[in-house]
Amino acid sequence: MALPVRRRHDDSPALAEADHWPSPGRGAWAELEQLQAQLSRALESFSRLPSLLDDGFTPSADVEETDDAYVVELELPGVKKPDVDISVGGRRLVVSGERRERERRGFLRHRTRSVGRFYYEVVLPGPVEEDDVGASLDEGVLTVRLPKPASDRRRRIPIT
Repeated sequence: MALPVRRRHDDSPALAEADHWPSPGRGAWAELEQLQAQLSRALESFSRLPSLLDDGFTPSADVEETDDAYVVELELPGVKKPDVDISVGGRRLVVSGERRERERRGFLRHRTRSVGRFYYEVVLPGPVEEDDVGASLDEGVLTVRLPKPASDRRRRIPIT
């Protein structure tokens, strides 16, 4: 006759619902082992993030809604126009590109400015007129204006 064998959580990738929380009599060490296994699984999920997040940065941004458009402003000091890519699909705006390192003449002793690839994505609260989207880059601030469709614009109704 075979005897039942109790497996530890880190031995099996699939957890039985009954084994999710430790039994009252298992003790503090067993609970700590289970917590360690849960933390290990959570940290593994972070390691699967795209490499874009590892070597890039996300610029600071403001998203403003007016009566007739959404206006997105991103801080991109030192970025040139050809190094920026803007795409719109449905309600999603994606801005990506690269801030290039400038040529240095001396030794770099300290750096706090970010260089490399950047990526910014936002899902807007409503639809936009994709054909009428406009963008400008002035003094390190990229401004993207995404007009709302005429049917979604708020209108004032005068009282007569």
